[in-house]
Amino acid sequence: MPLHPEIASFLATFPAPPEGPLDPVAMRAGDEAHVPPLQERLPLHAVEDLTARTASGAVPVRIYTPSAADSHGVIVYFHGGAFFLGSLETHDHVARSLAAETGLKVVSVGYRLAPEAAFPAGLDDCHAVVRWVAEQGETLGWDGRTLAVAGDSSGGNFAAAVAARAHDEGFDRITHQILYYPSLDLDFDVDRYPSLRENAVGNGLETAGLKPFNAFYLDSGADPADPLVSPVKRPDLTGLPPALVVTAEFDPLRDEGELYGRRLREAGVDATVARYPGAGHGFVQHFSWIPEYHEVFARTRDFLAGH
Repeated sequence: MPLHPEIASFLATFPAPPEGPLDPVAMRAGDEAHVPPLQERLPLHAVEDLTARTASGAVPVRIYTPSAADSHGVIVYFHGGAFFLGSLETHDHVARSLAAETGLKVVSVGYRLAPEAAFPAGLDDCHAVVRWVAEQGETLGWDGRTLAVAGDSSGGNFAAAVAARAHDEGFDRITHQILYYPSLDLDFDVDRYPSLRENAVGNGLETAGLKPFNAFYLDSGADPADPLVSPVKRPDLTGLPPALVVTAEFDPLRDEGELYGRRLREAGVDATVARYPGAGHGFVQHFSWIPEYHEVFARTRDFLAGH
């Protein structure tokens, strides 16, 4: 099917990116300007901003509690934004929808961003918050069972990397990994994946923009050959948690996500790959108000309940 007409209509009105070097500060301000006021956001039982005191330092987190139950399973969520954009605010609506639909508590992580924080600062923050949740479980109201990591785009990269790093360290509390159109291979050679060529232009995220958008992260010391930077390059995926990998038909990053899902299955990991027709990169963040894309939260609920 073609790109969803409501997405295509929005992209037709979207201004061209400014010429010259990217300005992370200005781009962050532009993102924050579109965050809806608090009274327009999905209500939940409780939403609380805390500081997680971790081995990585003090990390801001926002905790979304869907109901008054004494304990919940937990999803630790990492926002997207090419490692230099995004915040607790820009992805607040995603975290709220995850909590409301799954019935699980969501801990959204305000990790440090490139270029101000060099690799592996952001990854360290995400990894440390997962361990903090496990350590503080009783205080946080964790049920001691479900502890999932989730993320969109570069946040999906962090979710996969955290799951792998935890496995290597013998930390076995992560029960699921949920990757929404993840960025899993930061080697942007267009011959690597057909989707980099097939979806190169006209669908929101463009292949030519991948290098400049990810340059802040890569120039800070992240090596694309490192499996903690490009999780699809990890040679052995055995023993990793069950995975839900969501991809978008018109996303340049589609094929690397689907390859990761196949490799997980080949390694004996229970992995579900779900491609959303008509969708482009970023649809969970930007277009989940469209009913057929809001369904991704129900799919996530069912995946968590069934594994």
